[in-house]
Amino acid sequence: MSTLTGTRHLVRLILRRDRVLLPLWVLVLSLLPMTYATSFFELFPTAAERAAYAAGTARNPSIIALLGPVYGDSVGALTAQRGGFLTVIIGLFSLLTVIRHTRTEEEAGRRELLGGSVLGRYAGLTAALLVTYAADLLLGLLTAAGLASTGLPAGGSLAYGLAAALAGVAFATVGGLAAQLTESAGGARGIAIGVLGLAFALRLAGDAAERDWLSWLSPLGWAPRIRAYEGEHWWVLLLPVALSVLLAAVAYPLSVRRDLGAGLLPARLGPATARRALSGSFGLAWRLHRGQLLGWSVGFGLLGLILGGAAEAAGKSVEGNPQLEEIMSRIGGASGLAEAYLGATLSLAGLAAAGYGIQAALRMRAEETAGRAEPLLATGVHRSGWLLSHLVFALLGPVVVLAVTGSATGLTYGISVHDVPGELTRMIGAGLAQVPAAWVLAGLAVLLYGLLPRLAPVAWAVLAVCVLLGQLGAVLELSQWLLDVSPFTHTPQVLSDHWSATPLLVLAALALLMALAGLTAFRRRDVPVT
Repeated sequence: MSTLTGTRHLVRLILRRDRVLLPLWVLVLSLLPMTYATSFFELFPTAAERAAYAAGTARNPSIIALLGPVYGDSVGALTAQRGGFLTVIIGLFSLLTVIRHTRTEEEAGRRELLGGSVLGRYAGLTAALLVTYAADLLLGLLTAAGLASTGLPAGGSLAYGLAAALAGVAFATVGGLAAQLTESAGGARGIAIGVLGLAFALRLAGDAAERDWLSWLSPLGWAPRIRAYEGEHWWVLLLPVALSVLLAAVAYPLSVRRDLGAGLLPARLGPATARRALSGSFGLAWRLHRGQLLGWSVGFGLLGLILGGAAEAAGKSVEGNPQLEEIMSRIGGASGLAEAYLGATLSLAGLAAAGYGIQAALRMRAEETAGRAEPLLATGVHRSGWLLSHLVFALLGPVVVLAVTGSATGLTYGISVHDVPGELTRMIGAGLAQVPAAWVLAGLAVLLYGLLPRLAPVAWAVLAVCVLLGQLGAVLELSQWLLDVSPFTHTPQVLSDHWSATPLLVLAALALLMALAGLTAFRRRDVPVT
């Protein structure tokens, strides 16, 4: 029997399981760069306007720290920089996909069952990597085609698309290696995301401080250095390929030398007796959620520092361009272009915070499918108390991370305008205004889990639709009724002079109703549902 026997069947299984989520993410992420290019063509039709924008904003240290360097003032160069953060998202998507189909399958016991059949030693890891690699490359090709369709040069479009795709390939392999190191999927995700965070920190520090050698140490620093649309350096594409080969050469031997269910790193032994804090369902939920909540809070805090530091420059950069001033004012209200920028970016932070709420809500589904919920609920733990303990983090988690984002944004923006106390209060309020919309998606995840647990991951697809509507709605001139599908469309811009709290109350009530309906349905159905 070959070491790859059964790989084709596992690939088909993965494609069947991800038949909704995988194509949706590929489509959304491939369309975003095209919308950026279209916007730049419309907002900066002349070379002089593009040059002014590049000088005022694109070369601002805070913008460079967030998006990466810009190597020219053409529409292509500005688009490549604007899409710089997409490589982080693609990398995150890729590593999570590989871990879900390797370590998570192993932790749940499904890989052991498959291993009892005719299955080669390398088949599981190979199938996960092949599917993710193919999705990344398809994403890159669709991105290149979309950019070329806007009128940008085909060579630069292909360079940008391949650079983004190969960044995903590199971090997919990071995920494959991390899956061999620990015996838990959570530990593997922590290691892989930590590597992604370190890569982003190196790229950020190198670009912001103009220390180019630091950026070259980061896989996220390679993508912009292909210089798409500005004399492409094609040889840079060899770097993520070489890194992937090196990491795979380490991951494959580890995958067969360790015991099934074990990891290279030994599991840390817990205390002989549990702490009093673990005596109830809330204490257990706190133990399960605290690491993710801390990680999200730190990440959002760093993001807020960058966004707040870039706000003043973003506001000044559009002065003299009436078309852009009108659009920015419509996005963020009439209180100034810098505040329009802050309103728009905090809205994006709200979308990301909704992702945390969904993740926290779906932890219940993970506990159930792993077989840990059933024996727990067979004791004196009541179903309502168990679900409510996780619901606390699904609802309060977005509050925490958005408050942290608003605080960090208000601090750096307040320093730039010499009004820290006033801006700190306003930005915290603007961040918290996104909470009810995030609650709606978390409530939807709870409702699906309680009523139709197999469809609970559909909440991620709904979030992707909200992102798509928010990013493409204005560009594609979609009907208002379609835009209203997203709860974030109804969030008022609290940084403007006049706004109403009524939409926030309605969204919060809707989220509460869905959560209560999910709780009621969960109390009546069987556990587990596989």
